[in-house]
Amino acid sequence: MLEGSCLCGNICFSVTGAPEGVSACHCGQCRKQSGHVWSSAFVPETDLEITGAVTWYEATPQAKRGFCATCGAFLFWKAHDEDTMSFALGALDGPTGLRLEKHIFTADKGDYYEIADGVPQK
Repeated sequence: MLEGSCLCGNICFSVTGAPEGVSACHCGQCRKQSGHVWSSAFVPETDLEITGAVTWYEATPQAKRGFCATCGAFLFWKAHDEDTMSFALGALDGPTGLRLEKHIFTADKGDYYEIADGVPQK
């Protein structure tokens, strides 16, 4: 099981299922909300237990983003028409055993860095 929390600890979460889609998102929305790149994985919603009050921001008609209203930590991403939820890898405690599988929305990445880790880019 993986466990994580926001910076202030008001929101904690546990991941009981096997995470999928381990990725680094370079889209403009993730860059704006996180300050750089947002790394995440997803599980079925039933495999993610959240305690604390998540504030949801309707980023687009297709998805919402969950964050802590106290410390501002961007923790979750949820498409309205899917039964999975993405969670922030950076919010996890301790070793995860996960490895980055892909970079996504790389056409939108900032011009101040290069992606040179050999992981597939989309």
